[in-house]
Amino acid sequence: MTMIIKLASVAAVALLAALPHDPLPDLQIGAALPKADHRMKDVSGKEIALKELVGGKGVLVIFSCNTCPFVVGSEGSEGWEGRYPELAAFAQRYGVGVAFINSNEAKRNDGDSYADMQARYKEKGYQGAYLLDKDHVVADAFGARTTPHVFLFDKDMKLVYKGAIDDNVAKAAEVKERWLHNAIERLAEGKAIEPTMTRNIGCSIKRMPHKH
Repeated sequence: MTMIIKLASVAAVALLAALPHDPLPDLQIGAALPKADHRMKDVSGKEIALKELVGGKGVLVIFSCNTCPFVVGSEGSEGWEGRYPELAAFAQRYGVGVAFINSNEAKRNDGDSYADMQARYKEKGYQGAYLLDKDHVVADAFGARTTPHVFLFDKDMKLVYKGAIDDNVAKAAEVKERWLHNAIERLAEGKAIEPTMTRNIGCSIKRMPHKH
């Protein structure tokens, strides 16, 4: 009974993903880029595979959406989305390609449609790719649980960092730990990344139930 109460409490505050419909993998540091050849529709209209976005130093994958308060903000919180343009530009300067992925299949008719993605990309000044993950195939392979959920890979497509962007979703000006910026910088400079994992915080990715 105690465990049930704890799980209900976690779901209520929406800090972590709700329990998925099936167990998700837990991608470990050093793991290969999942679904590297799987093509997804970019907001440009092109079909793009993640391996095509790998830069000279690697590729950054951020699972995101148009609707989660942790991304878009809410009363009293800026959300992380406002940091996306600078973050993408920073990554690209260091030779790291950038892919934002929208896997919210259950909300395609409620703010996360392809047309919504195109509009948001333009409105918010995104850089890099913004890809529609149909049937959350890629999110499932990554074990992505939240929006946002960050995965950074090196040039050999091996995972070197995963988790959160930084330590303050509410206010960029009050960030003390810029985990992702530091990971990108250290990756580009050939230095050890520390930490390699942080706690991802956000809304659960809105998956569809499997049909059996």
